[in-house]
Amino acid sequence: MAQADVPDPDAAGRELTMSRAMVEAIAHEMNESRDVFVMGEDVADYGGIFDSTQGLLEEFGHDRVMDVPISETGFIGAGLGAAMQGMRPIVELMFADFFGVAMDQIYNNMAKTAYMSGGSVSAPMVLMTAVGGTYNDAAQHSQTLYGTFAHLPGMKVVVPSTAYDAKGLMHAAIRDDDPVVYMFHKRLMGLAWMPAPEGPKTGVPEEPYEIPFGEADVKREGDDTTIVTLGLHVHRALEAAADLADDGIDAEVIDLRTLVPLDTETVLESVQKTGRLVVVDEDYRSYGVSGELIARATEGALEDLEAVERVTAPDTPVPYARPLEEEFQPSAADIVAAVESVRE
Repeated sequence: MAQADVPDPDAAGRELTMSRAMVEAIAHEMNESRDVFVMGEDVADYGGIFDSTQGLLEEFGHDRVMDVPISETGFIGAGLGAAMQGMRPIVELMFADFFGVAMDQIYNNMAKTAYMSGGSVSAPMVLMTAVGGTYNDAAQHSQTLYGTFAHLPGMKVVVPSTAYDAKGLMHAAIRDDDPVVYMFHKRLMGLAWMPAPEGPKTGVPEEPYEIPFGEADVKREGDDTTIVTLGLHVHRALEAAADLADDGIDAEVIDLRTLVPLDTETVLESVQKTGRLVVVDEDYRSYGVSGELIARATEGALEDLEAVERVTAPDTPVPYARPLEEEFQPSAADIVAAVESVRE
């Protein structure tokens, strides 16, 4: 579906939280095809601990919305087997941090099936997983790990920041013939016990639509500095851009939306216009998304690039204590400081 065919969120006439938008897309695809089903820990009776499957059990029953034992290797492998047989499973890995338990199934099997079979066997499955901190759940439940999954070839990686994008990306993910890792930030889901920032609750059309993979979204246009980010930090970047505007600095904010494929062209066009780049990422600083984006900017727009900075989490496990986690997390103030530094 071309970008021009995507409906306007402002014309939707209703607003949804990100969790409701995701569920709406999943329910539509399950109604369209019995090959689509959901499995994971607490996805049925509980509705997903971040409401990612809330209401699906009542509509589709336990045959198609399945709670599983606490064995990520087992149920991700089962989902892969179903995908290889022509079904389209949506498998929830409750926290992205748990990937290590099932990395053989994810990387050596899910990601490589099409390649190692010479294209004769596909794995059209969605691995849906919660990412991110800000609610004090310590080092084993608070990582984003965007760079880890994007680094491994064979999987598409998407990261929505709004309800509108969450629905469109979910439709596209379920329909895709390749495995897709769908990474949603728990802080953006609109949960009563973990309020979202301003912004992720948006207009969402009732009809199905796809957000094409590999098309970033310019959330705010500007001429002075390019801020590139994803997930929760789209909203922190927009907050920073509003503060910077009070000081006469016009920042452009780009939401990547997908990491694989990555929309390098939109980033380069912005950098060629502004001459300054700030990359913001909740993931660790080293060997990750921030470094990759800066490398692509220097490869593609070196003559236009006057200054560059990155704002990331430090290379340390995520702290449990609230004051320490707040210090660990990149803030709007950190983004403001980085933009000011590249303009000195």
